[in-house]
Amino acid sequence: MTDGVERSAIRKIYLRLLPIAVLTYFLCYVDRINVGFAALTMRGDLHMTATEFGFAAGTFYWGYFLFEVPSNIILEKVGARLWIARIMITWGLLSGATAFATGVQSFAVIRFFLGVAEAGFFPGLVLYFTYWFPHYHHARIMSGFLVGLPIAVAAGAPLSTAFLSLDGVFGLRGWQHMYLLEAVPTILIGVVVLVALTDRPEQATFLTAAEKTWLASRLAAERNAKDAVRRLSLWQAMVDPRVLLLALNYLGIVTASLGMLIFIPQIIKSLGVTGNMTVGWLTMIPYLCGTLALLGWGWASDRTGERRWHLFWACIVSAAGLVIAGAAMGTWWALAGMSIAACGFYGSKGPFWAMPPMFLTGPAAAAAIAWINSIGNLGGFFGPWYVGFMKDATGSYAGGLYGLALFGFIAAGICVLSLKIRNNAAVESLVPHTV
Repeated sequence: MTDGVERSAIRKIYLRLLPIAVLTYFLCYVDRINVGFAALTMRGDLHMTATEFGFAAGTFYWGYFLFEVPSNIILEKVGARLWIARIMITWGLLSGATAFATGVQSFAVIRFFLGVAEAGFFPGLVLYFTYWFPHYHHARIMSGFLVGLPIAVAAGAPLSTAFLSLDGVFGLRGWQHMYLLEAVPTILIGVVVLVALTDRPEQATFLTAAEKTWLASRLAAERNAKDAVRRLSLWQAMVDPRVLLLALNYLGIVTASLGMLIFIPQIIKSLGVTGNMTVGWLTMIPYLCGTLALLGWGWASDRTGERRWHLFWACIVSAAGLVIAGAAMGTWWALAGMSIAACGFYGSKGPFWAMPPMFLTGPAAAAAIAWINSIGNLGGFFGPWYVGFMKDATGSYAGGLYGLALFGFIAAGICVLSLKIRNNAAVESLVPHTV
């Protein structure tokens, strides 16, 4: 009887929450990666060097860093429905405002405030899933949710480059059309989230009384198991060595990932590709590979209940792919290397984000998840800046990719040496069911 209730409840929750989570993250990442495609023409129009562009684009992550933890604490207090809707509407407005940048300074300022507006979105959803799913679903739900990321790049690539072809329409540059048109759906879906999202399982009208009872007892048992080992306060969680080491690992992953992501269109164009639309279609290839790796790695991690070594091998694959891409720069093997790297980047997501809920609950989880993400996302500043600097200094993207690979190897080393984290929720009374 219990197994039937569990299967029914989990199926309903997946069907209810996952589509809207994927859609919101899809829009988030379209707004996140469109700057890389805008650079194909925006850099020339605003007279920016590769270093200036990488620096200005990366200021987004300083806004993200400064406001991530406060945003997630507010979400814990006021609820995901209201706060995620607020985030989406304000980031949509500021993303559209990027169309009115006139130079490096204004571009950097808009990007900073865009980071402020978006801060808390991703860790907020990570926290939100812990309200609804037992621990043995965490890697799968994170992988399913994060599939919006590589899909956004794959679908957003030809879409963004298509908007660049509107150059001159209504007196606007193509990149201005791109920013304005891609901001509208984000604002509209933000309104939908305000209406459609349910904050907590006890408020869910789509679950039966028996399903609510089962879920409440399961999540309470996991929470009590973690708190019995040690209940951390908000501030204790933020300085806990496990949290800081996870943040350091994530910094390595994000530096490598976003350093490559922001410059992929320009790297592909440097291979001799003519036409922005062709660049857009070719950019899809690494992220289609990443989508498959994301789903497969998350499924395998949940199936085995193992996180650390799944994360390690993802870091190794990403670093190896970057080395191949750097060594093959100027040939089509560079695209193959970036596709391998994308498999590692996105394969890491499910096992990584399943690790913080293994030992954190309540406000401590809200603060620590946001803290990990905010520190990690500083890599979104350093990665693009470094690649741009190396391009200006050497005339090639190869040196930048080698440097990013080093961050991937460092992240792998942290897994081996430091991330042996006990799953406090996985006690004998909470043996995973096959659902």
